[in-house]
Amino acid sequence: MYFRGWLQPRRGLAIAEACIIGIVAALSAVFLKVSSGFLGAWRVHSSHVLPAWVALPIVGLCFGYLAGLLVERLAPEAAGSGIPQVKATLANVPTKLSWRVALVKLLSAIIALGSGMTLGRQGPTVQVGAGLASGMSRLVPTSPDHRRQMIAAGAGAGLAAAFNAPIAGVLFIIEELLQDLSGLTLGTAIIASFIGGVVSRLLGGRSLDLNIELLYYSSRFSFPEIPLFLLLGVLAGLFGALFNRGIIFSIQFYRNLHISLPLRVALAGLVSGIVISLLPESFRDNAGLREYVITSELKPTFAAIAFISQFILTLVAFGSGAPGGLFAPSLILGSALGHLVGVFAHYVLGGGSPATYALAGMGGFFSAVSKVPITAIVIVFEMTTDFNLVLPLMIVAVTAYLVADKVVPGSLYEKLLLLNGITLTKQVSVEGILTQLTAKDVMQQRVETLDADITLEEAKQAFANSHHRGFPVVEDNKLVGIVTQSDLTKSLSRHLEDNATLTDIMTANPMTVTPRQTLSHVLYLLDRYQISRLPVVEGQKLIGIITRADIIKAEADHLNGGNTHPTPQLEPSYVVYQTRSPSIGRGRLLVPVANPETAATLLKMAAAIARDRHYEIECVQVMLVSRHTSPSETTVRTAKSRRLLRQAEVLAKKWRIPVHTQIRVAHDPAQAILETIKERHIDLILMGWKGNTSTPGRIFGNTVDTIIRQATCDVVLVKLGSQQSIVNSPQSIVNSQQSIVNSQQSTVNNQQSPVPSPQSPVPSPQSPVPSPQFNRWLVPMAGGPNARIAIKLLPALVTLGNEPQIRLTRVFKPFDLQPDMTVLEQAIRQLMRRSQLTSTVIAAPVQADSVVEGVIKLVKTEFYDVVVLGASREGLLQQAIQGNIPEAIASGVDSTVILVRGAIDS
Repeated sequence: MYFRGWLQPRRGLAIAEACIIGIVAALSAVFLKVSSGFLGAWRVHSSHVLPAWVALPIVGLCFGYLAGLLVERLAPEAAGSGIPQVKATLANVPTKLSWRVALVKLLSAIIALGSGMTLGRQGPTVQVGAGLASGMSRLVPTSPDHRRQMIAAGAGAGLAAAFNAPIAGVLFIIEELLQDLSGLTLGTAIIASFIGGVVSRLLGGRSLDLNIELLYYSSRFSFPEIPLFLLLGVLAGLFGALFNRGIIFSIQFYRNLHISLPLRVALAGLVSGIVISLLPESFRDNAGLREYVITSELKPTFAAIAFISQFILTLVAFGSGAPGGLFAPSLILGSALGHLVGVFAHYVLGGGSPATYALAGMGGFFSAVSKVPITAIVIVFEMTTDFNLVLPLMIVAVTAYLVADKVVPGSLYEKLLLLNGITLTKQVSVEGILTQLTAKDVMQQRVETLDADITLEEAKQAFANSHHRGFPVVEDNKLVGIVTQSDLTKSLSRHLEDNATLTDIMTANPMTVTPRQTLSHVLYLLDRYQISRLPVVEGQKLIGIITRADIIKAEADHLNGGNTHPTPQLEPSYVVYQTRSPSIGRGRLLVPVANPETAATLLKMAAAIARDRHYEIECVQVMLVSRHTSPSETTVRTAKSRRLLRQAEVLAKKWRIPVHTQIRVAHDPAQAILETIKERHIDLILMGWKGNTSTPGRIFGNTVDTIIRQATCDVVLVKLGSQQSIVNSPQSIVNSQQSIVNSQQSTVNNQQSPVPSPQSPVPSPQSPVPSPQFNRWLVPMAGGPNARIAIKLLPALVTLGNEPQIRLTRVFKPFDLQPDMTVLEQAIRQLMRRSQLTSTVIAAPVQADSVVEGVIKLVKTEFYDVVVLGASREGLLQQAIQGNIPEAIASGVDSTVILVRGAIDS
């Protein structure tokens, strides 16, 4: 049984991957060590050829700029040590980790370390190993958990290869990165770390003996020295906490300079070169400084200079965002601090080994900075294999950790992620997700409801036009019941009167949940009462509905590495440019502009609505920046965006409409638009849509989906058509009546004097895309508030065409021989109230098996230019949001498609 389990495909695949990952991580670690050492040696040699105060600053400046440029242009995720990025990826935060990131990290780290900045190669090696493992894991179709295990194994192998400490690589995964002790995780980590350490040693020209490169040192320890080792632990904890605070301060200082990453890293290289040129010659070789401090005998002055200079220069280098780690500087600082305490012990006790204190100080400072005491102890022990060192090392490392965590609680890596707007949450199992998430986190906030006083015939029509099998029943916005298709079926056998209402068949006082109840409780109720949906209520007010599908989606998001909690708190967008006009309108209409080919048409539509409603127009252009940078601190070029916004200004000037423009820098376009809606008190947003999306799990795309679900104002979504102008004669309208089943029709020719048409619109920019036509309008409808909003928009929008013609239609099933025209007649009367409307309006039903089929057929056979969709109860909008009607219609016709969604409560 044991061997059968060992040979399972998943386990065998994981072991094979771990072996390959260990080899690849070791090769990259060796390449990083040799290459950075070669550049470092060349830099030291150049300081002998030229004056050090000339050579070192120039090399630091040039190499620093080149390293920063590589990172900024090719992989911004490669900035810094890389361990926070790996930690975020393993915590299921969407952070890029790939072969490209690994390669850029490797090359930029070589250049940065070769420039002379006091950073380490171990942190970059961890990210390189994890990035290579991530790229390899994508070649094999495995589960997200398996991929996370391979990334963790790559990170551990990188650390093991960098330190030649395979056990420490495994412990670092368990203690800091993955915090997982499962058998498969532990096994793959051990294999990858062991192979990484072995290959690194062999390629490094050494044997497999675990001994440090220090050939001359003696470790001695006696009982009276315990108080001094405690003192060393306290000092290491205090200075380690100060060091962590300094790292955060340095990063914020560089960001306040508002300069690009290459310039920041170049500045750090320049400062480092200047300072190092003023120090003794032994400080020019960072790789040998730690060994020199450990093996030197009673040199407190040198150790003090080393501690102060390394402390400051590491803050200068790391805060710039240079690709380099903190492990090596932590060990140098710890060895210098330990040497100072060792000298003090020598004079106080008349004995003691400064080397022992230096080695113990390495583990203590490493533990204080990284908050991984076990890893710190094992790293130093594996480097020395000196059992006499274990007890003092444990005393110092544990004491330093406790002191540092008391002074500055929390992980440094999590604080670095927080600076970039990333908050890590503890990973939990699927069962844990059910107990942590609440109904409010996953419920659908937009709910189709039925009024309690509607008739059964109206209810049947609602079910026929919707994909839902049940509806909450409300009375004065209060939940009073729930009705399902089964209830309607049972009502047929009860022979109810024609005027019967939903209250006669609905289930009164249905089972509900509150927004704060957990998913586990929701799932229990669904299973206990064998139901498929539960209304979410606050008091008696219906605020949402939750189904089994919503719970499954939450679990799937967790398994696929998605964020199962509400959207993370990103940094607010930042306005870098704006213009303001007099605020004389009755409301504001927002137009996000991005595509120059469609901007002109959208602006004309916005101007028509604004002119009709006496609105002001607000135009916003969103410029995206990496989530690793702050929108308020990122330099952007606005010339192209301002040229696009000038189209709106010219159009508004011709039509005498107040127009405001702004350019926002943001992490997420939807967030920036929602912030604009709130800050500028927007009443309606008009935005374009390409007609399809390639984003899995989205209907319109990430941005539009978010706006539709969260915007508190009216939303008008426009997919612009590309058809050429079509000449429509009155005879075509007569011929179109052949397809009308019901003879009931009404044609209203409003002969009121027309309002003078607006001045000539602004010419569209030169574009290969033909301008869409706005002459023949098709409006499918079945009642509901969104349909009424669409009707209110028509009088303004039809002014975009010449002699526009409007057809209001309702799709009925073929077996329905006497369709109800009430909704269409009400819409006709609503349009008649707008005396300015000079269009020909036709109201006629059409027979089809589905809304999509009926609309597409009408558009293609009768050549309609624009299709306007606005609905609520009939299920049209709900199906649109869930991926049915808009994609089907937009992909099935070349006409312009407009979707309308009314305002929702904030």
